[in-house]
Amino acid sequence: MGTLKNHVQLIGNVGQDPTITTLESGKVLVRFQLATNEHFKNSKGENQSETDWHNMVAWGKVASIIGKHVGKGHRIAIEGKLKTRSYETEQGEKRTITEIVVNEVLLLDTKNNTSKSEH
Repeated sequence: MGTLKNHVQLIGNVGQDPTITTLESGKVLVRFQLATNEHFKNSKGENQSETDWHNMVAWGKVASIIGKHVGKGHRIAIEGKLKTRSYETEQGEKRTITEIVVNEVLLLDTKNNTSKSEH
């Protein structure tokens, strides 16, 4: 087996408009959640559906594209890698979060991908 890589590909729907942040350094950062759905039959043969929510983060050019063209409800495909980081809340509690750092995005919802909906 060759070199194993940290590689994630997902297709899903954006849960809410991405949050865009421009850092003091001038770098652009975007955060959003992506929902993926799995459909299966349970032991009784009944159709079931399960939704997973994934925390996404993107930087630079990809962040600018997402910030400009992606909004709540849009269906997108992403490619990226898993990243786990720790941080401290304002109350001093230590937390750990796993995010997907998006390297590429493909807009699949052609009826909505010309511009983000304004809310």
